[in-house]
Amino acid sequence: MSIAYDYERGSSASRYLAKPLQLLVDGRHVPSVSGRSFVSFNPATEQPIATIAEGNAEDVDRAVAAARRAFEGPWRTMRAAERGAILLRWAQLLRDHADEIVELESLDAGKPVAAVLRQDLPAAIDTLTYYAGWADKISGEVVSTRDDALTYTVREPVGVVAAIVPWNFPLMIGMWKLAPALACGCTVVMKPAELTSLSALRIGDLALEAGLPPGVLNIVTGPGRTVGEALVNHPDVDKVTFTGSPGVGRGIMKGAAGNFKRVSLELGGKSANVIFDDANIEAAAKAAASGIFFNTGQVCSAGSRVLVQERVYDEVVERLTERARGLRIGDPLDRATSLGPVISERQMKTILDYVEIGRNEGASLVTGGARAAPRGYFVSPAVFTGVTHEMRISQEEIFGPVVSVIKFRDEADALRMANGTAYSLAAGVWSRDIGRVQRLAKRLRAGTVWINTYGYTDVRLPWGGDRDSGLGREHGTAALDNFTEPKAVWMNLAV
Repeated sequence: MSIAYDYERGSSASRYLAKPLQLLVDGRHVPSVSGRSFVSFNPATEQPIATIAEGNAEDVDRAVAAARRAFEGPWRTMRAAERGAILLRWAQLLRDHADEIVELESLDAGKPVAAVLRQDLPAAIDTLTYYAGWADKISGEVVSTRDDALTYTVREPVGVVAAIVPWNFPLMIGMWKLAPALACGCTVVMKPAELTSLSALRIGDLALEAGLPPGVLNIVTGPGRTVGEALVNHPDVDKVTFTGSPGVGRGIMKGAAGNFKRVSLELGGKSANVIFDDANIEAAAKAAASGIFFNTGQVCSAGSRVLVQERVYDEVVERLTERARGLRIGDPLDRATSLGPVISERQMKTILDYVEIGRNEGASLVTGGARAAPRGYFVSPAVFTGVTHEMRISQEEIFGPVVSVIKFRDEADALRMANGTAYSLAAGVWSRDIGRVQRLAKRLRAGTVWINTYGYTDVRLPWGGDRDSGLGREHGTAALDNFTEPKAVWMNLAV
């Protein structure tokens, strides 16, 4: 397979990328203080697609100062209903520019356009619309304490938020952070991943067009070691929300200690997808394939460990292998493509190294696990059998299209292995036994448990885990708690 088609030169995305992209600070597009820039590459072609300003600590200072002014000024004092109306206008602009945003996301992240159209963009719009509706409904309560006092609570915005976004779902996860923070009345300095900055910068433009006041949303692009660290250590940032690796998450917690920033972290996963012998095997295998190969396995909740009861193990392996071999790998801009490239050469090497680790550990590679094209970072989906629970490919997050199929005896054995990693983000259970799935749902250490399905998310439900999977929850009303602080008010009536 070779990738020959890049993108249509006359498209709105190509026109947007024709000139260097700048930082968004205080409502204006500005170059970095240093004048430096970096190049973004298309992972499907290895060709440059954009030149982007490279921010540093001075740029972070400018952006945080702008966010602080906006927080103390127009945004915090604006009627909550008007904040919500601006967010709704922003959501409509995302709909109006859907083709351009989808193309930018596909070019930058190597995502198949069909997947972005089906999931990423609709989820971003849904998130923005959902929290726009919450903007004027965030309230406290009257608490009865004593007859000579009126006592009540209010919820106030936490302040300036640093939103650090990963490269695997830049548009969708970016909006998971922006929408609730802004609805709550916070202001934001956003740092998109260096590898995937395009959709963030474009939706920042649309936010201004929707009427977001200057300084409410600032975007500083550049490497994590400079921009990210400067945000985490900045004394005037009140809150950090981060999605990424456990190692970086630990560093953020240390950096946030300087002024006791509030922190929420959505980190890694090594999720178990448990299939019992009484399950609908066809449906379970289909969902298991989607659960690991969607977005080329670059998903924190990917079902990278498929635990299968002994009696149906061979059947599940056969079905899973057939589906892996049937996936269409190719140009992400082709709507028939189901599997695009991984994000970078470095990530491709990491994945291929894990394939070798699995072989050396004694697991059997049934299919895939090789570079799938001479150009572009394409990896064929890999299925390992004969995997034991203790192997590295069973314990460590690979973040690629590699699945370990592991045999178990009974419910206790499955539970032991499912809970037997450092992660706790998600899990799946397949069985027709209602009692069994309820027992497992209660005892599985996971922030989300899917029963007879796998992989669905909704902004109305909490999302997150603990241990190496993170701290706190996103989505739903839990996100409102992330970006507000409760205040108690005590009014003496005996005067």
